[in-house]
Amino acid sequence: MSAPFEERSGVVPCATPWGQWYQTLEEVFIEVQVPPGTRAQDIQCGLQSRHVALAVGGRDILKVEAQGKLFDSTIADEGTWTLEDRKMVRIVLTKTKRDAANCWTSLLESEYAADPWVQDQMQRKLTLERFQKENPGFDFSGAEISGNYTKGGPDFSNLEK
Repeated sequence: MSAPFEERSGVVPCATPWGQWYQTLEEVFIEVQVPPGTRAQDIQCGLQSRHVALAVGGRDILKVEAQGKLFDSTIADEGTWTLEDRKMVRIVLTKTKRDAANCWTSLLESEYAADPWVQDQMQRKLTLERFQKENPGFDFSGAEISGNYTKGGPDFSNLEK
């Protein structure tokens, strides 16, 4: 089980006009499709705790103004962006609150919300990832979950061991 949980179990992406975004317990990933042959010099990316801005070739994709305000806070100096195969920009943001109860329902406060089915699948995935983290000897990557999994699932911390 050396591969990360999301590589073994897959991700639950939320489609957008420019690409997609998805999340794990600790990070939010933004994948933006750019014209083939795009160079790093063509990209302007600004990452702050609650804001993200991205322009490609002078065209704004994500703006810093109110519409660029992230759903929740991130650790600004841990955010990164890469240009992959000269056709996709991947932005990785580290969540400030890293638990299954912190499931982002949208990328920005006012845009790119996941539909209810995708939100449900995201919450299920984060809850399973939480179980995996708490029980490293087990593999939850192919597991299904039902019942109480909203807000990270049941709290077992008060049970006697």
